[in-house]
Amino acid sequence: MEPFKIHILGCGSALPTLHHNASSQIVEIREKLFMIDCGEGTQMQLRKSKIRFTKISAVFISHLHGDHCFGLIGMISTFGMLGRTATLHVYAPADFGPILQQQIDFFCSGLEFKVEFHPVDTSKSQVIYEDRSLTIETIPLEHRIACCGFIFREKPLKPHIRRDMLDFLQIPVSQINNIKAGADWTTESGQVIPNSRLVIPADPARSYAYCSDTRYIPTLHQLLCGIDTIYHESTYTSDYEDRARLYYHSTSKQAASVARDAGAKQLLLGHYSARYIDESKILAEAKTIFPNSKLTDEGKIFDV
Repeated sequence: MEPFKIHILGCGSALPTLHHNASSQIVEIREKLFMIDCGEGTQMQLRKSKIRFTKISAVFISHLHGDHCFGLIGMISTFGMLGRTATLHVYAPADFGPILQQQIDFFCSGLEFKVEFHPVDTSKSQVIYEDRSLTIETIPLEHRIACCGFIFREKPLKPHIRRDMLDFLQIPVSQINNIKAGADWTTESGQVIPNSRLVIPADPARSYAYCSDTRYIPTLHQLLCGIDTIYHESTYTSDYEDRARLYYHSTSKQAASVARDAGAKQLLLGHYSARYIDESKILAEAKTIFPNSKLTDEGKIFDV
């Protein structure tokens, strides 16, 4: 199975600490790298993770609070110094377009690669990226400013060829794609071998949802139904639920409720308030509702 991994570069909230960096992740899927959010310090975390800068093809910014986007212009500048030539695609709320262009004009004149900006409507759930193997769609969230999350979905995979049957029936290699597409095989004697005997069912397509800063949304699970792995901000424990509501954030119990109601297989917690030196209580509370909850931390890698 091709890798589908989440690399945690930063999982703290607005106030940087010695323990956590501002929000940023790398989604690695089928040898492609996508960045979600790019808080201050992301470049250093990329260095520590040994992820190749040049392989990042696109950056997805959930909203325009500094702890989610202050690191982008510095990273673009570094790309320029490293001699990048491939286009960098940036998906972000529409208001970020002129700001980003002004920063590029002022700090990064003479770039030898293109930065292509794609405005995102955070109020809609829609596909904003698609290639042969993947779609990425937005998730409307409720924060103090326009904000959305992102769902990464593998497209359905083709079944695996049974090599023993190909050899036994002497099926030409040229017919493999047809069989993967569902074709039967007819032998020289006229016997029809059904496709089900020629293939092993495909691995199930995987999916990952990133739910950035948001107040608890009781209906959010409807958009996340069947998602394998969910990252949901868990800024506070339940004893700060009033504060979470006031500042449009969520508690770990609320994040766990979303994962449970969506039928997820795995919940990743993050965006911890700087008040917590130890996030064990955040995890413990989430596990009371959704047992397969996990704490993110800089340098950790999770399989979807």
